[in-house]
Amino acid sequence: MGQILNKGRLFLLVLVLLLIASACEKEIVRTDKAERTIPLKTTENKVFANEKIKIGFSMDTLLEERWIKDRDLFKEAVEALGAEVEIMAANGDDALQISQAETMISQGIDLLILVPHNAESTATIVHKAHLAGIKVIAYDRLVKNADIDLYVSFDNEQVGEMQARAITKLVPKGNYVYIGGASTDNNAHLFKKGAFNVLQPLIDKGDITIVYDQWTKDWQPVNALANMKAALKANDNKIDAVIAANDATAGGVIQALMEQGLAGKVPVAGQDAELAAAQRIVEGTQSMTVYKPIKALTEKAAQLAVALAQGENVDENQKVNNGKIEVPSVLLSPIAVDQVNIDDTIIADGFHSRQDVYQKVKE
Repeated sequence: MGQILNKGRLFLLVLVLLLIASACEKEIVRTDKAERTIPLKTTENKVFANEKIKIGFSMDTLLEERWIKDRDLFKEAVEALGAEVEIMAANGDDALQISQAETMISQGIDLLILVPHNAESTATIVHKAHLAGIKVIAYDRLVKNADIDLYVSFDNEQVGEMQARAITKLVPKGNYVYIGGASTDNNAHLFKKGAFNVLQPLIDKGDITIVYDQWTKDWQPVNALANMKAALKANDNKIDAVIAANDATAGGVIQALMEQGLAGKVPVAGQDAELAAAQRIVEGTQSMTVYKPIKALTEKAAQLAVALAQGENVDENQKVNNGKIEVPSVLLSPIAVDQVNIDDTIIADGFHSRQDVYQKVKE
């Protein structure tokens, strides 16, 4: 009888230990809706079991040509490394982006790549991912006030500096308009900061006057068009140069100038090297763009994402402050493009074909 009791106690002890071990592998995550249980990531087990790493790619938008290229090239780069990628785009909806990220986290991704629509509100995504043991890389746009594991982008202040240098070379004195990007996007602030690094000394000298300076809600060309119309009306069309935060907003600016017969007469800077912008450059209605070799960015981001997901250490010396921490960063160099070097940059890299760029121009 005593032996039976001892065996019973032993069985109960083993059962309790198994339950404790099982509980340790899970963590309760509280969301705005309810509590749910998410298994903590054990990526190393996947590696040993020869299972594919799965990367989640949470994108702000796919409504612009540039981001479609990012999506396709990143997917190609991740798959070339033997991993999988799940891609979701929120098209400017903050709540949807958070919900989509939660879905990917619950589906068991091994690492999250995040292109935030709102640099502040997406900090909650980073927190939720970390609770589930998932590292987060901010892709091309910094997430503010969050413990981001890595930031991969271009030197965005340098982008703004390149824009301003190109335009001030063409128009060293005069009335300037600055059409910014979305105020919710940290990159828009960096582009503007870079541009004013160059413009401010000339403003202080009295050579340049900023006669209009406005953000563009959600980066939408229609909003940039409205801003530029307001700038022209407020200044009786006496505007000598325009710096637009990207090529989409530059398109809105140039449409407003065209309506006043000023397209091609007022230099306009943009960035992203979109096809429409490249066409405007060879036509003469846009002065320059800034080319950010997206293939290099996507390949670097994919390499780092897979390495981090596999538990490898990534040693990057650059740091960018996001308001909370010094974020380990990889910043690639952009390239200024105008009529002189467009063939040797955008076209030579295969970013756009010569036929597409010059289709409206008789050579």
